[in-house]
Amino acid sequence: MYQPYPGDQSPQQYGQSGRLAPAAPPPPVARAVQLMYAGAAATLIGIVISLTTESSVTSRLKTQLLKRSPNLTPSQLSTFEHAEIVLSIVSGLIGVGLWIWMAQMNKRGRNWARITSTVFFGIETLGVLVSASGVGALGDAGPIRFYNILVVLIGLAALILLWRRQSSDYFNASDAQRY
Repeated sequence: MYQPYPGDQSPQQYGQSGRLAPAAPPPPVARAVQLMYAGAAATLIGIVISLTTESSVTSRLKTQLLKRSPNLTPSQLSTFEHAEIVLSIVSGLIGVGLWIWMAQMNKRGRNWARITSTVFFGIETLGVLVSASGVGALGDAGPIRFYNILVVLIGLAALILLWRRQSSDYFNASDAQRY
């Protein structure tokens, strides 16, 4: 059973070293962690969808590049296309890694991870808004836009759970145990 404050812990929660054993995360944190793993999975699916729709986005990008710089050679355009694909895969995999890392650290009660997750959410939300509006590069194609919005909604649900009172008690108790 979850106990929010270290002074309220029962003796069976002490380890052999005499130090307080870490408490299990409360239900809101556990659900947020599950959502973060779902966010990682959705991001992986988004990478696959991005790769399958990359050709239409790349052709629109090539058209815009040729309008701005008509002297580009086919080789330069091809290099840009390959760089775009690699960048898409690498940034997606970094996103997956961040989801998993934040899930693990939040599960352990690291308050900095809750704050960092919030910052990552803000950055991702701004990126999705800029991309959906077409202000940035070209805007997202339909399936990519769907997965970007899905990832933001998953992140929002996880953050709501991470900032609930019971979650805050868990993070505060975890901080108190470490110091």
